[in-house]
Amino acid sequence: MTPGDVARACKAVLAEVGTVVVGMHDALRVALAAVLASGHVLFEDVPGLGKTLAARSLATALGLEFRRIQCTPDLLPADITGSSAWDPATSSFVFRPGPVFTGLLLADEINRTSPKTQSALLEAMAERQVTVDGRTYPMQRPFHVMATSNPVEYEGTYPLPEAQLDRFMVRIGVGYPDADAEVDVLQRRLDRRREEATVRQVVDARTLLAMQAGVEGVRVDRDVVRYCVDLAAATRRHDAVEVGASPRGSQALLLAARSLAIIEARRFVAPEDVKAVAVPALAHRLTLTPAAWASGVGAETVVRDVLAGVPGPTTVPTGG
Repeated sequence: MTPGDVARACKAVLAEVGTVVVGMHDALRVALAAVLASGHVLFEDVPGLGKTLAARSLATALGLEFRRIQCTPDLLPADITGSSAWDPATSSFVFRPGPVFTGLLLADEINRTSPKTQSALLEAMAERQVTVDGRTYPMQRPFHVMATSNPVEYEGTYPLPEAQLDRFMVRIGVGYPDADAEVDVLQRRLDRRREEATVRQVVDARTLLAMQAGVEGVRVDRDVVRYCVDLAAATRRHDAVEVGASPRGSQALLLAARSLAIIEARRFVAPEDVKAVAVPALAHRLTLTPAAWASGVGAETVVRDVLAGVPGPTTVPTGG
């Protein structure tokens, strides 16, 4: 697909999801950008803001097989990856795939399950394969994980370790809708006269793969590449940061910005694209110093400081 074809498909997907998900346009754009960049998405915010609905609606509009797991403290790794079971008919063990073998997996409240179970997703997220009982099983493509996390409740939760957080291309805070958007949510529920909100399929899995390939045609000037590197490097020097963003972070920033450019129907990446995804792509990769954490400084604030302090490219790309 050409970048123009990808842009039109993205517009149709966002429009369809927007028929049921209200007040989350910016969050949905960033989430779709991560999917186009073959990445994974973590929605982190308080309950009741439509994070699960957003993930399910995106999966439906993109034509992906969708499975959801509710993460609880007693969830086992095999409940996600699958396990081998004895088959009396063949007198052998047969692998029974778990819910991770799907197009889009929603791990709801991922911070409520144990670190051992959280880590069961690492291989699948990083390498698109699962190893069970010494055997490796490849996964279908496209494959994406969307997870939700509640950042304000800590009783009975297990914060995601840095290695797990780093596998998510972006972390998105949804935020409360404004009054008009919240009225719209309530009115739409009254109008449809039922609880379920549905969207129609816009593309299919094969088309999504073609869209992901089409993103590779977006031009990225070397000045913009250097800008992404400078932003990531600046997080490592910030006084409030103990461990800054790694090269994986700068790569996630660049790839998400490239996808956002094509969503905006541009064939080149502008500095504004990088700035738009900087907080979702970098903030969750920062480890703050104890002093910064105790004083209430947030990682998002650090990234905004870095954006204000690092000069952007002196040349701005132009073109269709």
